[in-house]
Amino acid sequence: MTACRFAAVLFDCDGVLVDSEAITLSVLREMLHEMGWPISVEECHRRFVGTAFKDEWKVIYDHTGVAIDDEWIVGFRARRDVALRARLTPVPGAGDAVRAVVEAGIPVACVSGADRHKVEMQLGIVGIRELFGDRIFSGVEVPRSKPAPDVYLAATTALGVDPAACAVVEDSPPGVRAGVAAGATVFGFAGDGPTYQSPEKLLELGAARTFTSMSELPGLLLEQD
Repeated sequence: MTACRFAAVLFDCDGVLVDSEAITLSVLREMLHEMGWPISVEECHRRFVGTAFKDEWKVIYDHTGVAIDDEWIVGFRARRDVALRARLTPVPGAGDAVRAVVEAGIPVACVSGADRHKVEMQLGIVGIRELFGDRIFSGVEVPRSKPAPDVYLAATTALGVDPAACAVVEDSPPGVRAGVAAGATVFGFAGDGPTYQSPEKLLELGAARTFTSMSELPGLLLEQD
């Protein structure tokens, strides 16, 4: 019999379930270049992985003189979606990891800082949308984005579970901080690529455990009786 000490497992989306960060950031970087900010790949990753535009408008204004508005965001999302539809792939093993948790009878949710359209589109592209049902939560729809805990607290409230009884699977600094602030046990995914953090960094941010392959995750979450 498979047992789990967690009442629910809450998965981030970008970088955890789908390999999207480099695609989205390449579109952002192109647009920032067009606006006069010759930002490097490294700086773009450092500044914008896991963040929301509503929280980063000031740094964009400081470097470009452009105060981004809803029209700019709509334009960015349109270009981003074209790129994602053409290039998006799943994080290796992520679908199997989610299925293992679902098959063990543990409720799952996808809890992202991104807009709902992006999250649902991406989950559909990689074929795992149905695993989450209506349990998809967007940081755009709560007062404060990650690293604030709002979107995780919204998810646990909707699921009717205590945040302290939940596992959160995250890869970015804002995401790890959000899970920790919500009171959950955070599992930090230190994937292979320039948008990921080291295991040491994730532990420093408050992750309880780290892992480098999605094939490891079910064993960390589930215990055999």
